Amino acid sequence: MSTKQTMTLVPKYMAEFKCIGGECEDTCCNGWQVHIDQKTYKQYNRVKDRELAGDLNKYVKRVRSGVNDQAYARIIMNEEGDCRFLNEQRMCGIQLKLGEKYLSNVCNHYPREFNKVNGVLEISTSISCPEAARKVLLNPEGIVFEEMRAEEDSTYMLLRNFDTQVHEKQNNIIRYFWELRIFTIQILQSRDYSLEDRLVILGLFYQNIQNHIDEGEIESCLATINKYTRLVQNGDFQGILAEIPTSVTVQMGLLKGLGDMRLQMSNINKTYKACYMNFLEGIEFDETVTPEQTGERYRNAYEHHFKPFMNEHGYILENYLVNYVFKNAFPIGMSVGKTVFDEYMKMVLNVSIVKLQLIGLSRYHGEQFSTDHVIQLLYSFSKSVEHNATFLNQLYQILRDNNFNTMAYMSILIKN
Repeated sequence: MSTKQTMTLVPKYMAEFKCIGGECEDTCCNGWQVHIDQKTYKQYNRVKDRELAGDLNKYVKRVRSGVNDQAYARIIMNEEGDCRFLNEQRMCGIQLKLGEKYLSNVCNHYPREFNKVNGVLEISTSISCPEAARKVLLNPEGIVFEEMRAEEDSTYMLLRNFDTQVHEKQNNIIRYFWELRIFTIQILQSRDYSLEDRLVILGLFYQNIQNHIDEGEIESCLATINKYTRLVQNGDFQGILAEIPTSVTVQMGLLKGLGDMRLQMSNINKTYKACYMNFLEGIEFDETVTPEQTGERYRNAYEHHFKPFMNEHGYILENYLVNYVFKNAFPIGMSVGKTVFDEYMKMVLNVSIVKLQLIGLSRYHGEQFSTDHVIQLLYSFSKSVEHNATFLNQLYQILRDNNFNTMAYMSILIKN
């Protein structure tokens, strides 16, 4: 019997990724809710092993509101936020006793993420897994994508599924999804510009695109893409970018305040908490000194530690952003009510908080600062922040309430 094939689009790093199990420095069985799909839940009800069956009955509970086939039930985690079936060797007790076929869809496919655009399955990975983070981030050549045919799998959990062709004759920005995605990735990988400048260019671009949407002039988007492509290729942005003011004190104060908020919430990853404490020590944060004095230490950390490191390893944050754009179907795969500029702002917030903390960490570790420290921060940040929708929504609301959701403020967050 032949297996049905489907067209897929994947970053090349996916061919290199493989779970390293007990050798991993962290566990994917801690720090978040673990959902159980309906098919797996019914399998658990038929388990014969008396001890395991008792634990499954006690700790796997039906979800009664907002239920769907993929989130039919959930595991009640212990006081430390660990899965109840994680053993002392940090391995899955269910898999060890019953085999891989008894893993839920979530556990089986993590950290892979799935979208479908125009009928093509897109597979990528979250960097909340340390080994995945290494594969995504540490390639100096950047992220490359390839199309291939692969077996269809009904257990894939699609985060987004849309068809741009349905909107071709409608006044809807989704019709230009592919043009916007290609332009965004091309800009992020344009190494003739600093990464900061690439992000500012994208901000100016999406500010224009948002204006087209607001004014009902969707058809103008292609002309704007062509215009910005020419400006970038001709180097016409160099003068504009050089004139954008910076405010290290405002940047650090705002981003640190947002970081402090997450630290006070529950389900904080231990590695992320340690990184954050090291960041504070790296900039010698002291509430008794003025923001200007703290800003000066932050500036020193940037100039003497972070900048020299990133001159050699700038591809890491570039890869972070390209992967972010692809796996989130940026800028269309957005939450209800979000605009394309909101999605740009969300991306800038994430990378700006990461950069802020890397700056402090680079000074904390000094000459010993390495890609290992970067991976520690980025995977634990993804686990603690990117997977926490409540916190992210609070961030955007704070920005909106304080009128910080403008290109002027985004530039302050981006530029050092």
